[in-house]
Amino acid sequence: MPGSFRSKYALLLLFFFFAFANSNAQIIEPVKWTSKIEKKSETNFVLIFDGIIEKDWHMYSQFTPEGGPLALEIAFKNQKGNYELIGKAKEGKTKTAFNDIFGVNETFFEGKAHIEQEIKIVNPNLKTVEAEFDFQVCKEVCINSNKKFSIPIPSISKVEASIPTISETKLDETKVTGIAVDTLTSSTEKTKTASAKSEIENNDTKSKLPESASGMSLWSIFFLAFLSGFAALFTPCVFPMIPMTVSFFTKQSKTRAQGISNAIFYGISIIVIYVALGWLVTWIFGADALNDLATNVWFNLGFFILLVIFATSFLGAFEIMLPSSWANKADQQADKGGLIGILFMALALAVVSFSCTGPVVGPLLVIAASTGGIAPVVGMLGFSLALALPFMFFAMFPGWLNSLPKSGGWLNTVKVVLGFLELALAFKFLSNADLVLQLHFLEREVFLVIWIAIFGALALYLFGKITLPHDSPLQHISVGRLYLGLITLAFTVYLIPGLWGAPLKLISAFPPPPTYSESPLGIGGSDASNTNTQELPKGAKLGPHRIVVFDDYGNGLAYAKSVNKPIMLDFTGHACVNCRKMENNVWSDEKVLPILKKEVVLISLYVDDKRPLPKEKQFVTAAGNKIETIGDKWTEFMISKYKTNTQPLYVITDLEGNNLNSSKPTISYVDTEEYLIWLKEGISNFK
Repeated sequence: MPGSFRSKYALLLLFFFFAFANSNAQIIEPVKWTSKIEKKSETNFVLIFDGIIEKDWHMYSQFTPEGGPLALEIAFKNQKGNYELIGKAKEGKTKTAFNDIFGVNETFFEGKAHIEQEIKIVNPNLKTVEAEFDFQVCKEVCINSNKKFSIPIPSISKVEASIPTISETKLDETKVTGIAVDTLTSSTEKTKTASAKSEIENNDTKSKLPESASGMSLWSIFFLAFLSGFAALFTPCVFPMIPMTVSFFTKQSKTRAQGISNAIFYGISIIVIYVALGWLVTWIFGADALNDLATNVWFNLGFFILLVIFATSFLGAFEIMLPSSWANKADQQADKGGLIGILFMALALAVVSFSCTGPVVGPLLVIAASTGGIAPVVGMLGFSLALALPFMFFAMFPGWLNSLPKSGGWLNTVKVVLGFLELALAFKFLSNADLVLQLHFLEREVFLVIWIAIFGALALYLFGKITLPHDSPLQHISVGRLYLGLITLAFTVYLIPGLWGAPLKLISAFPPPPTYSESPLGIGGSDASNTNTQELPKGAKLGPHRIVVFDDYGNGLAYAKSVNKPIMLDFTGHACVNCRKMENNVWSDEKVLPILKKEVVLISLYVDDKRPLPKEKQFVTAAGNKIETIGDKWTEFMISKYKTNTQPLYVITDLEGNNLNSSKPTISYVDTEEYLIWLKEGISNFK
């Protein structure tokens, strides 16, 4: 009897072990959240959310623009008549990096996340704030999470004195966003909150620069700005002023040492003026509000118009100049001499050269603003440094002037080339607006045709086949101009295959993505299988690499039964970076692609599809989760059947929904060889 009891006891333990392991092994929650509420005034409170993100994972901020990974979102459910949002939600430190899959600058949290939202209570009987949050966390796989929470509003008398918040410490101001969980109540949980907060504070002390503008993004902005300043130097408004300025310092300085010190102060003054402009722009709009503007539809449209005006000016239609009285006043102050006079000389340079530097500085500030933080300041530092150094060095070593080329028509050529480049850049901003509004006016083919026309015209200009106002008579072209023309012509030819579906990786960040296209197959595109949209099965479409794919399980299952093929479920997301990497790098393999096209029925279920389900198909799960969108439906399907919430997730099933892979029932982000072995095993087990 004791032996029988022990056997039953062991079996019971084994049962519970496997039951627990099966239900929890793959449900991943990489972000651990705590929340609290702080009193700011008699009616105002600040909701504060702190999250600890597991190592190697990153969570996307609301700053990640349209067309990129899934941005952070927050919705307040019981706001009307109960409370008001004061300003925008504020976000702690983030990182920004270019994503070559989506072609955007994605912004994300690593290690920690901090969100604050101030509210004003208008209903004294309000008990809780109800909110719902959507966010994405990625590593090798991505997880789309939806959090519903209820934060109790304590009576004013019970709220302790507030601690400094993001608002009071003047950190990043952003649009409404965040993630949160219920306010902690137990003493154990409070201890965890304090520990998490301590870890965040300790990590903060290690940061030397705001992460939202750190790393390669800041250096990229600085390098781009430096090149822009160097280009502006070789324009008709700036270049001729170099010998004039050097002559001034040579004649006015009593000694060589004084001339050198004055030249250095003059260069520093130029830098101070432009950096002050960067600080002014950041201060007026707010460090990260500029980022919000950079992804705003109307801002993009306005900047498109502004760039077209700047480009038209550079091409010679008219001159953009600041009021002449400004230059006169600066000159009057410069005549007084001394350090103040030198400072006003630098100011006079900035004013007089505005018609050439303004169209360069404007786009530079906006590009820097898209990074956020102090990027506009860093941008102006790089621009002004490139502009100031030649004035300083030539004033210090006047003999170097003999090595400079003489002013002439080539200066206008530089200006015209910049005009063509600004005109091309303008359509990037128009494309941003079109993508956000989904108007499909400026699809990929149209964008590329415009760029081909612009750079083709630039090549003809450089070869002397087109002349513009202010151009000098051209008897011959220089070797440098010839080389630049050849490079431009080669780039123009490089763009042409993009009309037929070529990826154009060199400019992937500029044109709309291939999916945003008049013809996803390219103009005149064809396939060896001769598959076209008229021959597609009901409910199917052409997916990556022209694979026939279904985005509804029912339609895909019906077709699989009709052709008697196994099903490959692809749990994916429109904003899933690693899903795109698998499609680009693994699905495209010459051994994998034929299998996906011919031997399985591919069903791609998008867990971040925000389209609402018909009312009659919406439901509430046993756990109390509301299934309201198509993405909710497929997320619930994935979690309930496969006990995971990660994407990409691949499953091969038979026509009854049974898994065909025994060793690995599901697979995620893997290399081509492992994926191919898994794929072949599942298909071979289909009966």
